[in-house]
Amino acid sequence: MTPANAQAKPAPYTSIVDALLILVRDGKVLLAQREGTGYADGCWNLPSGKLEADETITHAAVREGREEIGVHIAESDLGFAHLIHYRNRLGDARVGVFFAARQWKGEPYNAEPHKCSAIGWFPLEALPEGTYPYTVEGLAAYRRGVPFSTVGWR
Repeated sequence: MTPANAQAKPAPYTSIVDALLILVRDGKVLLAQREGTGYADGCWNLPSGKLEADETITHAAVREGREEIGVHIAESDLGFAHLIHYRNRLGDARVGVFFAARQWKGEPYNAEPHKCSAIGWFPLEALPEGTYPYTVEGLAAYRRGVPFSTVGWR
């Protein structure tokens, strides 16, 4: 029996966890323009995706590279770049783990045309208009060598 003055504990906080891939070649970063997903459609974003049950965050990054842009990356070729706890203006929150690929096999291409309208290489210092703010924040921190940030929280 619970004492009358005992308060129920709130449910534990949960958040979406994203694995994001940073591929840089000749000072340019690879971005994909989202399309038909219902999330950030029309925006440029890093190749990325949500962590699935029973996989590590590095496995998720490797999987997303293969699924979205057709490249093969060994987990040992991923370098941790940044972790962001991001909340947008609507209050939706995510935890993003950014990995820089030191090398990869294959030439990136749009392997998911039903979710992506284009891919392209853009200067790290001059991301295209319409880059999703979450990606902008993470890449800015990566360029500065900052390992962790929170954005959109008070």
